[in-house]
Amino acid sequence: MKYNVNFEMVNQEDVEALKKCFSSRMEFGTAGLRAAMGPGISRMNDLTIIQTTQGFCQYLEVSFENLKERGVVIGYDARAHPPSGGSSKRFASLAAAVFISRGVPVHLFSDITPTPFVPFTVSHLGLCAGIMVTASHNPKQDNGYKVYWENGAQIISPHDKGISKAIEENLEPWPKSWNIEEALKSSLLKNPYKNIYTDYFKAIQKHCCHREINRSSEVKIVHTSVHGVGHIFVQEAFKAFELHPPYAVEEQKNPDPEFPTVKYPNPEEGEGVLTLSFALAEKEGASVVLANDPDADRLAMAEKQESGSWRVFTGNELGALLGWWMFHCWKQQNTDVCAVKNLYMLSSTVSSKILRAIAVKEGFHFEETLTGFKWMGNRARDLLDQGKTVLFAFEEAIGYMCSPSVLDKDGVSAAAIAGEMISYLSTKSTTLSQQLTTVFNDYGYHISKNSYFICHDQDVIHSLFERLRNYSGQKDSYPSECGCFSITAVRDLTTGYDSNQPDNKAVLPTSRSSQMITFTFSNGGVATMRTSGTEPKIKYYTELCAAPGLSDVTSLNKELDELVEAIIEHFFQPQKNKLQPKPE
Repeated sequence: MKYNVNFEMVNQEDVEALKKCFSSRMEFGTAGLRAAMGPGISRMNDLTIIQTTQGFCQYLEVSFENLKERGVVIGYDARAHPPSGGSSKRFASLAAAVFISRGVPVHLFSDITPTPFVPFTVSHLGLCAGIMVTASHNPKQDNGYKVYWENGAQIISPHDKGISKAIEENLEPWPKSWNIEEALKSSLLKNPYKNIYTDYFKAIQKHCCHREINRSSEVKIVHTSVHGVGHIFVQEAFKAFELHPPYAVEEQKNPDPEFPTVKYPNPEEGEGVLTLSFALAEKEGASVVLANDPDADRLAMAEKQESGSWRVFTGNELGALLGWWMFHCWKQQNTDVCAVKNLYMLSSTVSSKILRAIAVKEGFHFEETLTGFKWMGNRARDLLDQGKTVLFAFEEAIGYMCSPSVLDKDGVSAAAIAGEMISYLSTKSTTLSQQLTTVFNDYGYHISKNSYFICHDQDVIHSLFERLRNYSGQKDSYPSECGCFSITAVRDLTTGYDSNQPDNKAVLPTSRSSQMITFTFSNGGVATMRTSGTEPKIKYYTELCAAPGLSDVTSLNKELDELVEAIIEHFFQPQKNKLQPKPE
């Protein structure tokens, strides 16, 4: 690896930059690692990858007696950082070298893959664990190290703590940890690419319910992979569903670690990322745009409106549409009225409650989990092991699990399933926007507004949340109102407080390492404030849930806007706390 950047800092006597790189080690958590590539123990580089993998390997050796029979899988995206010489492929090869040096079989993909391929491989081949080297939609200089357990879901506590401790105990590189060349020649190294590619697309075809409609559909769809890995895999997913291939945005279809056409490679940011997609759609006469993030585990969707403008659906809106569609297809295939009692859908606590409303009316089960697919994936595995059917799970950050073959968000299968839903609706002369209105009319309007503030100062973040916990100057005295809005319940998953429970103790797991408070309002509004585990953000998620029949959308939107303004003014206090708003 090159360390030119390191010497530049030394030569320029850039003490602050050196401190950032070398003063504290990256913290390994349930999300694994995510940081900028470069020199130092707080950055992603050859040494920190080796140290992390040595710790993970030792933890697995203790956890699994048959590790050397079952092995692990390692995948990677297309990220690269020429100034430091780091890249996802190199980091994946180093991780493989560490495991092989200990006699552990490694299924190392020979080429870039979407993140969902790794959890799929863990489950499909019965492996002990999986590693995906990716930073998803983070800025181009970042990379990450995402870990899956033998159940095919992301790790949760106590594994993160156990792995972190093992990393600290194995900081000195083992003799053969650097030896990529020897590892790549080892008989312990296997390439799962071809078989997994075939088996994955075979597995997701179980969710293709309208093949005849797909074949004859004339709907035109544009797809962008935003310079990531998704292009060939979404094309193949459409082919597996016998859908006409989507038009690919030429400037963005090939992997490019520089992400040259976008400011942020994150389709969740909306129109700015989709400008080229809209232009291609206008040229080809397409009415829908689908977009994956760079590692293809998320999916965004936009539709052209009668006015000629484009509507980018929020993660919650697409979650409502996909939730409706998955149940609609399941219902068509299951005539036994009792079967619905075995059916489950999941969403995270900061996501829309629309699935709960559908579940109440249709008779299936809905469960809420903590934020992140690590929780939904693990809960889905528990339910599947009990013989239950987990039909769908989603989070508002455009993450969707439409198939239990992958116990994580999967933007590839979601794209094909969305394509089929679009084709089906076209046979009814119904647009996505019209169908969303139908869903809301049937189950109640669920209007959400989510955003964030940027804050790099941990002391400010801490004092902001502590103020809310001691609002009247006394300990555990949470606010009873926010502006003119009355608060009826408070749940604090940092401290474990929940005013809705008889003993005031939260049912969901709590964590002192992150901030998260949810307020329920007397008008049907819900607002959650939380810190991000991977970015310097304080996020807020708000939703107004109306009963079926209340369809004055203008008035509901106005009320939600006023609630958000009150939360920003009274709880965030952006001027006082010097918070930066979300960039436009």
